[in-house]
Amino acid sequence: MLTALAIRDVVLIERLDLVFGPGLTVLTGETGAGKSILLDSLGLALGARSSGGGLVRAGQAQASVAAAFAPGDQHPARALLIEQGIESEEEIVLRRIVTADGRSRAFVNDQPVGLAMLRRLGAMLVEVQGQHDQVGLADPTHHAGLLDASGALDALRGSVAEAHRSWREAERALATAREEIAAAQRDEEFLRHAVGELEDLAPVEGEEDQLAAERQHLQQGERRGEAIAEALAALQPRDRRSANPGAALRSASRALERLPAPNTDAEPALEALGRALDALSDAETALERLSHEASADPRRLEHVEERLFALRASARKHLVPVVELPALLVSLKARLAALDAGTGQVAAAERRARETREAYVGAAGRLTAARRDAAQKLEKSIARELPPLKLDRARLVVEVAEKPEPAWGPDGMDRVTFLVSTNPGQAPGALDKVASGGELSRLMLAFKVVLARGSPVPTLVFDEVDSGVGGATAAAVGDRLARVAERLQVLVVTHSPQVAARGGRHFSVAKQVKAGRAETRVVPLDVPARREEIARMLAGEKVTEAARMAADSLLAGSLL
Repeated sequence: MLTALAIRDVVLIERLDLVFGPGLTVLTGETGAGKSILLDSLGLALGARSSGGGLVRAGQAQASVAAAFAPGDQHPARALLIEQGIESEEEIVLRRIVTADGRSRAFVNDQPVGLAMLRRLGAMLVEVQGQHDQVGLADPTHHAGLLDASGALDALRGSVAEAHRSWREAERALATAREEIAAAQRDEEFLRHAVGELEDLAPVEGEEDQLAAERQHLQQGERRGEAIAEALAALQPRDRRSANPGAALRSASRALERLPAPNTDAEPALEALGRALDALSDAETALERLSHEASADPRRLEHVEERLFALRASARKHLVPVVELPALLVSLKARLAALDAGTGQVAAAERRARETREAYVGAAGRLTAARRDAAQKLEKSIARELPPLKLDRARLVVEVAEKPEPAWGPDGMDRVTFLVSTNPGQAPGALDKVASGGELSRLMLAFKVVLARGSPVPTLVFDEVDSGVGGATAAAVGDRLARVAERLQVLVVTHSPQVAARGGRHFSVAKQVKAGRAETRVVPLDVPARREEIARMLAGEKVTEAARMAADSLLAGSLL
């Protein structure tokens, strides 16, 4: 509910802090005292249009309004704050600042938000019903929700929303399947040709690097062979007159072996010569092996280059790196397979779309039947509330008609419209076209009495719902406001003493001149002051004892 309202520099209000409680709160005061400024200020905090800087008090740079609410933990406003990443404390504070040049800023719990967000949140917390502000009742887009609330059809409506979601998902899946098979059919010739080419090519992952390395190795084969042959020639000269390292080593070994015994001092030299002969033999073996491997194979080099060029040409053709050719082949083959299986997939998607549509139609049909039953009950419930509100000639008609299929949605297949006839013989018509402002306000009050139990909005504001009525009718309005206030917080601006007497809290709105400037003041009334205010409302400018006694009677009746 609304717990507090802080207003700064709005028109005639310099500084005002109001604290509210549950139940019925009434605001009274003479015409022109500034009651409408209070509602305009609350509207600013709820995201209403600011009408430029016209609401800023003369001589001030800006006006500000902050409204504090304390909704329950499960209220939809909490989920909205979480969705928007706004910290949700015990209180939710909506604040609006309007500058003299017409600029506007909005905040929720001191975090900047857009006006659309502020309006969305405000609509969850407060509903304002003025002479021409019965948005929920005058706007046909809200009628289905009001009817469903009256019939407690939330579960049915939820099943329809879920069935609609499943149907739409199936329709999207069908559209995707059809698009895919159509695209595949358009590309079928290309796909088959491309798959054939790639299968013939048979690219292997990592093949390009391997071939490039082998190509480089083969290209360097001639130079390698020359270097190895030169090394072998140095160790194994063909010309016997050339120095032969092996022969020289062996000759040296034989010479040392012929030394007379003992020749122990020559053994280290013999061992060294032996090691040198072994190393020389190992070197000759390794060089002969390298010589065999280094022999260039022109046909192998040609084959490697042809393979490498073929892979790179295919990659350029398909606009992918060579390394992605194997994956491309798999992808193209999958598209061909999808084409082959596409007819079956489309048929399955069509069957799923058909089944989910039938499920939606079934769920929506059950909701339609329940709505028609709820419509009859709502018409009867509203009819019982109308005579005491001086609307005994009025008749409400709740029309439930099927919408064309393109307009079906998560809320069902129905167009729900509230129509009213205010005089006998008059054809029912749209509420805002047939009913006057006062009649529409009282119709809204009758709805709220019937629908209070299921209302998701915890605070209702009525602006002069008693306009144009008095006596027993005004008393009936007050009684119904009090009944609604048993379940919801209700704020009402009234000129009726019968309505004012039913309030649990009473604020007086008055205008005074201070330092040569008009200023609006709002004060809470205690019991004696409340008696005097209601007596003033009954008597007019001069309050009499008879008026005070009548006020006592009204106040006593409100306590019954």
